[in-house]
Order: sequence, then C-alpha cells, then structure tokens
Amino acid sequence: MKVKIVNQSRFALPEYQTPLSAGLDIRANTQESITIAPLERTLVPTGLFVELPEGYEMQIRPRSGLAAKHGISVLNSPGTIDADYRGEIKVILVNLSNQPFTIEPGERIAQMIVARHEQIEWEPVEELGSTERGAGGFGSTGK
Repeated sequence: MKVKIVNQSRFALPEYQTPLSAGLDIRANTQESITIAPLERTLVPTGLFVELPEGYEMQIRPRSGLAAKHGISVLNSPGTIDADYRGEIKVILVNLSNQPFTIEPGERIAQMIVARHEQIEWEPVEELGSTERGAGGFGSTGK
C-alpha cells in the first residue's frame, strides 16, 4: 500500500529497521537538542505530513529502547492520526525517569504503525450476552 507523505524535515523518511518490523521509526525534526527534565513532557515536531487512505489510521507508539533504557515514552500512547488529518505529525514525549534526557536533532523518537480500522454503529440493548469471564477484569484471570 502506498501512502502519500510530505517530508519538510531535513531527515530521511520514516523507515522499517528490519524486514519484519511492524513500526516505522520517526525522527525529531529540531534545529537544536531538546532536554526533557524528569516528569516533564514536550511536543516534538517531525516535519512529516501524511494522507492516509479512508479506513486507515496511524498509531504513534514509544520506542522500546528509549522506554527501557531512559524512561522516555509517548504520553498519549498510542497516539492516533486519523485519515482526515493533514497537519504536521508531532509526538508528545514524556520523561518518566529521574534523570534529564536529551533528544538530538534527527534522533529516532517513536514508531508509527499504519492499521486498518472499522467504524461501528451502536445497537442499544437492555443486556449483553454472557461469557465465562463475565465482568471480571483488572487481573481477574490471574497474574
């Protein structure tokens, strides 16, 4: 599937890092380094604009390496980009560690996944069908 993209950054287009990767790594489009203090959040521009086909969304997710090594995550994970959005893709990063973290220009900051989705129509009813699990949640099936 081809997706239209405008790249106003000075960096390469998002790309898959391995042949079987699901997510494309996206880069910070900044002129200077950005330091995120502990428990601080910041909106990082990417310089990317996309035109997704109808019935598709783009999800912005954390990079596991940044999360595990530095406590850096995407705050509204996953962030959703709808097919009718034409503005710049920006990523809300948060520093969940106790150390400042510096993002360099062009650093890979998040990953994007393109996924098909359906729109639903509600069917109001008085009760739902039963299942073995029922209303059990929040650890009800074990550790």
